[in-house]
Amino acid sequence: MKAQSKSQQKAAGAALSAKRGDTKVGDLQGASKEMYDSMSEDELEEMASTDHDDLPETKD
Repeated sequence: MKAQSKSQQKAAGAALSAKRGDTKVGDLQGASKEMYDSMSEDELEEMASTDHDDLPETKD
């Protein structure tokens, strides 16, 4: 699934970083913590790698 907003992409990137052990899980908040708990590393990677040039800041 592709990210639908820049903020969603950033949250996926933060969750992916924690999944890979690069950052602490305890540092996650809000959507990134939910994504960490509910999505696989592959799903997070796909969402975080979405081209963000045409994405809105937030989803309406």
